[in-house]
Amino acid sequence: MSTSISSIIGISAADCPAACHDVYCFKTFNSMNEVYLGLGSNLGDRCGNINRAVALIGRRVGTVTRVSSLIETEPWGFSSDNTFVNAAVMVDTMLSPRQVLEATQAIEREMGRTAKSTNGQYHDRLIDIDILMYDDIHVDEPDLKIPHPLMNERDFVMRPLSEIL
Repeated sequence: MSTSISSIIGISAADCPAACHDVYCFKTFNSMNEVYLGLGSNLGDRCGNINRAVALIGRRVGTVTRVSSLIETEPWGFSSDNTFVNAAVMVDTMLSPRQVLEATQAIEREMGRTAKSTNGQYHDRLIDIDILMYDDIHVDEPDLKIPHPLMNERDFVMRPLSEIL
């Protein structure tokens, strides 16, 4: 009979992402991880929205250790008269990728975001927070893809991200 790492450190199977391995659970729940997030806003006080999101990320996800400059960009994937302000942050976190997703989605909702983009249909938004990278982990789940599959195609992601890598 073999003993799993998760049983040794007291993590139940329910706490692990559905498709994870015990080593993945051990790493994400018991060590500091670097997660890179992309942020964007094209409604209201865009710079204020980014700053508020960064503050909330610092309280709920982990320690924000790097913040890019803010850049102004045109909408990508849809037409709008409203330009975006974009940024990237690096956060030291003890949260798993799934927990980071849940925390950032809660921040988006708290800040007034009512719907996520679905099926490639993008729209104006007060705040958008995307997980770009999480250590060297690759995740391919229906609602969570790490690294972000389109980040290399998006200058509004790569420009601020390159400042903090």
